[in-house]
Amino acid sequence: MKQLIFIILYGMFFNHGFSQEKTVKETENDTTKLEEVVIVTRRKLSNKRQEKTLSSIDDYLEKSNKITMIKRGNYAWEPAINNMVSDRLVVTIDGMQIFGACTDKMDPITSYVDVSNLEKVTIGSGQSGTENGHCVGGGIDLKLPASKFNGSGLKTSTDLGYETNGNFFATGLDLEYTGNRFYISADGIFRKSDNYKAGGNKEVMFSQFQKFNMSLQSGYKFSETQHIDTNIIYDKATDVGYPALPMDVSLAEALITSLTHYYRPEETSLKSLETKLYFNTITHIMDDSNRLDVPIRMDMPGWSDTYGFYSKADFLKKNHHLTFNVNGFYNRSLAEMTMFSNNPNEPDMFMLTWPDIRTLYTGVFAKDDWHINDANVLSSTLRLGYHSNRIADEVGVESLQIFHPDIDDQQQRFLLSLSSAFTIQNDKKKMSFGLGYGERTPSVSEGYGFFLFNSFDNFDYIGNPNLKNEKALETNFSYTQTFGNLQLGIESSYFYISDYIIGEIAPNISSMTIGANGVRIYEALDHASIFDIYLNGSYTFSDHLSANTSIGYNYGKGSNGKFLPLIRPFSYFAELNYKKQHFNVALQLEGNGNQSQFSSFYGENETASYAVLNLNMGNAFYGKYGRTILKYGIENILDTNYSTFADWNNIPRQGRNFYINISYLLP
Repeated sequence: MKQLIFIILYGMFFNHGFSQEKTVKETENDTTKLEEVVIVTRRKLSNKRQEKTLSSIDDYLEKSNKITMIKRGNYAWEPAINNMVSDRLVVTIDGMQIFGACTDKMDPITSYVDVSNLEKVTIGSGQSGTENGHCVGGGIDLKLPASKFNGSGLKTSTDLGYETNGNFFATGLDLEYTGNRFYISADGIFRKSDNYKAGGNKEVMFSQFQKFNMSLQSGYKFSETQHIDTNIIYDKATDVGYPALPMDVSLAEALITSLTHYYRPEETSLKSLETKLYFNTITHIMDDSNRLDVPIRMDMPGWSDTYGFYSKADFLKKNHHLTFNVNGFYNRSLAEMTMFSNNPNEPDMFMLTWPDIRTLYTGVFAKDDWHINDANVLSSTLRLGYHSNRIADEVGVESLQIFHPDIDDQQQRFLLSLSSAFTIQNDKKKMSFGLGYGERTPSVSEGYGFFLFNSFDNFDYIGNPNLKNEKALETNFSYTQTFGNLQLGIESSYFYISDYIIGEIAPNISSMTIGANGVRIYEALDHASIFDIYLNGSYTFSDHLSANTSIGYNYGKGSNGKFLPLIRPFSYFAELNYKKQHFNVALQLEGNGNQSQFSSFYGENETASYAVLNLNMGNAFYGKYGRTILKYGIENILDTNYSTFADWNNIPRQGRNFYINISYLLP
């Protein structure tokens, strides 16, 4: 490990002496398909280019090879990168740290934005995702729209969508005014769904949801080199059912605000300086009031407030593109549980499940893209950070001391992340090889959770403040070559994770939840290994007809000899596309093999293989006063009844679904 860290640091800090006189070239982003790059994926997010103009951000992310979405219902899916869930990721909104308020992961960060709020999504695999924070699996940054001072005046668009399965309805409205010194834009979107039906017309109870999202963005330009932006996002979901869980959500509400100053000097090596101040607050309320058969009624509210800042600088110096980011945040996470007594003579039971945890972080990030020549690039990153947790509620300290007598109310940690990747590229081929080392702290639940019920394995979980930092060594490789109209590619990554945090059975502790199998306390395996490999191909038959395909294999195992949970089995995807002016159609086949390497020790069972066929089409109509975009199609054409490895407690996916989306853009 020491040798690997030395190699990466050497590549980062000592390559400047060998630089040549070349200009750093910016890479154009592909705006028509989700380009898979092991190191980082940047995808221009245009809902007008999607299969549905009103696709959710979950649908959008799920199209990436690197990302799977863990589904506990029909709403708020949890993203996982490289088979690692949110505890091992850093997910930000335009560089802003934001933390969910649900102890059961029913409110991932991605659930508090919508496609109408965003311009693009940046996905970093492993240590390439550490620009905004420390992680092991990777990072997702949901980018807000860039400032506009082009004097284009007033623009507007409206969207309507309907789907037969679940009687789903969605509508959205965008308004924008852009001047030479001032701009303002606003958007709103509303989504509502009843219970959906799985294959065979079987209703999935408690799968309904309702969500409203709106955002306001404004900016003022002081000069050609300086301007400011303000952003406000308000998101509110109500009556959200979770068929895989014993409780639903009556309210998930977020307010996300920021103020950003941009400085872009002319004719200097400093190309941009971006400084942001931000605040966000989340309220999340779980309850089981709509469930008819529960042994005891419960309410489980949670709150999360975050204050933060960052300052990013971009430099171009000869053939080096340098990026620096100094950032910090302060977060308060609090969650409660009240069990209501069935006997009027007995008091209700109250418990802190997150005992008012205060987290302070500050860190610095540096990246160097060294363009050695037109074909070779060496990219290196480094992040150093200080992290502190404090239990603000004395009752919370005393509760955890029952199981961990030697803990203090505060933990301080130092974190290191670094990586280096070498890329060779020409007109016919592209090859990349990377190494990385990263650390992460235990999450609030892993460190301080108190009797958190996990319906996946039917155990109550207790946190462990004494856990060490989780540490990961990684290597990744990708190769793509073009042979005329044929393009073939391979990408693979391997992670060796030391002090791998996972729940271990505590046989001498009684569970709090009625009917639970027992209690697990978060402990650390000596190590775990995670591996993935994907083969990708595409062929262009003509200017109108093309095909692409992908197959993948994933593997994960701990030092205890047990398979890791939620590891994707053999998977495949194939698509045939036909397009001409103002029309496109695509036929898709997607599926997984049988999940034979499942982890019964951690609550998994075998998931059968499946294959699903989808058809989507689109038309564009241009008129004197604007244009109309029509998207329509059929999902799960054969009405297959199936579930995947990522469906919590094997809840079935949607059956056959007819959809239609229409958008009108003016001018």
